[in-house]
Amino acid sequence: MTRALLIENARIVDPASGTDSKGAVLVEDGFITEVALGAPVGVPEGAEVINANGLILAPGLIDMRVFTGEPGKEYRETLQSAGEAAAAGGVTSFVMMPDTAPVVDDGALVDFLIRRAKATSKVNVLPAGAITKGLAGEEMTEFGLLKEAGAVCLTDGRHSIQSTALLRTVMSYAANYGMTIVHHVSDKSLTGDGVMNEGLFATILGLKGIPREAETIPLARDLQLAGLTGVKYHAAQISCAGSVELVASAKKRNTSVTSGVSINNLALNENDIGRYRSFFKLGTPLRSEDDRQAVIEGLRDGTIDTIHSDHDPQDTEVKRQPFAEASDGAIGLETLLAAALRLVHSGDVDLLTVLRAMTSRPAEILGLPSGRIAKGAPADLILVDLDYPWQVSERDLRSRSRNTSFEGARLAGKVMRTIVGGQTVHTHVEG
Repeated sequence: MTRALLIENARIVDPASGTDSKGAVLVEDGFITEVALGAPVGVPEGAEVINANGLILAPGLIDMRVFTGEPGKEYRETLQSAGEAAAAGGVTSFVMMPDTAPVVDDGALVDFLIRRAKATSKVNVLPAGAITKGLAGEEMTEFGLLKEAGAVCLTDGRHSIQSTALLRTVMSYAANYGMTIVHHVSDKSLTGDGVMNEGLFATILGLKGIPREAETIPLARDLQLAGLTGVKYHAAQISCAGSVELVASAKKRNTSVTSGVSINNLALNENDIGRYRSFFKLGTPLRSEDDRQAVIEGLRDGTIDTIHSDHDPQDTEVKRQPFAEASDGAIGLETLLAAALRLVHSGDVDLLTVLRAMTSRPAEILGLPSGRIAKGAPADLILVDLDYPWQVSERDLRSRSRNTSFEGARLAGKVMRTIVGGQTVHTHVEG
């Protein structure tokens, strides 16, 4: 039994129900027990009362693509440091990719990570199980054992399965187990040793490009196989206009298809690379401004379901290299919400749509009870000052790594308080 918590005088924004109204929320024993819109709520004896003073009260964010260093490369990120970064960014649950050492391709490791996260992390860590052993793209893992141990989905993380026959078999088995396949779409033979979006800018910089077809061709294959097998399929992250068109077409025929986009591809484009800035070298490259506008439109019309951080901590030694030699990846847990709110402040996408892509839609895709403000739901909540101005500073980041694509960025929108299971795990402190 824990002390009851009442959050009053809040602007409740709940995408799951379409609510955007002043009200109050009562939390008891880690769950929401009452939601009152407009009218005040009675205060239980001994309850903690938080006056939101008109701040937005929203469900905690659910990030569907987070890489950690633990186990194996704890110097980059631990579950504890990732949890602290997530809490500061308003992420109350994140899906942990299996790209670790050892790879999360065994039920025993899933069980270990769940127990380890409960002991060390401030937020909910949801391990994903590897589709193939060692992420090698050759031999399937034991889906049933991974699911039984608690894996929330199946993915090969930053790796893409090249064999169409194997992928068909994988999808058929996953469909039988009712598990979602989250697949990174990349044709290795077309990606080659490319390091950024193929186009005029890459030519000017003298860098090898990655064509959009390296994404659209395997995506078209995946969507056809998803229709054939009946699996729940999520395109991990799409980045160009052609991919948006493919997913939109597939959704007309198959309601089990969903797609996600990295905040990097929503908020940045290839021009941000500037003069070989390696923090902008990402696994899915930054595309043209036309492509960025296409994915924004895809988010707006529902073709794209989720926004994630693609949090990928890399140490200084592998990032501060010549652009072509630097490792891919950028951290993003702490900047996910504020960067996404750029779309709201610019008028490109409304607030409910942006929050839906980081709360209720990920919850629906993964079958989670969270991501909503409703009676009986877990009390995973955030209080947000929508207009709070701040500047991203490397020294203030909680991640063990510093490879952010938003270093020095001026953002508007800050998480003032993060609540997980009814307990405050982060409070913003001035200065």
